[in-house]
Amino acid sequence: MEILDYAFMQRALLAAVLVGITAPAVGIYLVQRRQALMGDGIGHVAMTGVGLGFLLSTSPVWMATAVSVLGAVLMELIRWYGRTRGDIALAMLFYGGMAGGVMFINLAPGGSNANLTSYLFGSLSTVSESDVTAICLLAAFVVLVTLGLRRQLFAVSQDEEFARVTGLPVRALNLLTAVTAAVTVTVAMRVVGLLLVSALMVVPVAAAQQLSRSFAATFAIAVAIGVSVTIGGTVTSYYQDVPPGATIVLLTIGAFIALTALATPLARRRARAAAAAQAAGDPAECAIPATGGERTDVGV
Repeated sequence: MEILDYAFMQRALLAAVLVGITAPAVGIYLVQRRQALMGDGIGHVAMTGVGLGFLLSTSPVWMATAVSVLGAVLMELIRWYGRTRGDIALAMLFYGGMAGGVMFINLAPGGSNANLTSYLFGSLSTVSESDVTAICLLAAFVVLVTLGLRRQLFAVSQDEEFARVTGLPVRALNLLTAVTAAVTVTVAMRVVGLLLVSALMVVPVAAAQQLSRSFAATFAIAVAIGVSVTIGGTVTSYYQDVPPGATIVLLTIGAFIALTALATPLARRRARAAAAAQAAGDPAECAIPATGGERTDVGV
């Protein structure tokens, strides 16, 4: 294929696959926790890291990772202790992150707001070998956490009080989820962009929920959707010369609409079957069997 003849497209496609895996893998826990917009807030904070990277002549990806992890931890602390003033503190954190990014990058030698564009909305041609190395390492961390601790993270996301009673370290797991989300944002910013990454963390999960009622199946379908739309958006961006981040997000929304249209008649058919089974005197739990041993309700 012609697209694979170019080194920058090889790097972009590899980054796209990793983003397609990691974003929904973290997003499913954020959706369960009703923190769907957390990725958007972290993206704002990460702008300060990008600006500091240019100002200090270091890797913007690694600097954004450090700053966004710090921001995610602060967000969790505000959620625990903020009480009535928590929303104001979060707003200042988000807007301060944006303002800090713009300020630092303009203070950098030869820096301007134009340097932020590829990080805000994604760029294929600017994904360097060092970026790919950083993305691979960060993506490995995200996959290890989201799969290795999936039962614990799922339990905390569903019911913190119940998880605490069972002996799980709820606060530590909440912090780990926040840190993993922050790492995912920096993984995705070179492909999707900081301002659009939240959509890739949330919409594939919402689309997968239209077809599945089990956590494992929802996780797998969401990742499959994420990989499909990131690869599709990257290829489309190359051939049609359109912004990759916007293309990926629009494809993701299109997948959600298509799956919703497909799932609606299936849901109606299941409802009729359940009603018929109950009318015939069958146990309700036999009408719509659940799959797997985990809790099947993954809706928001």
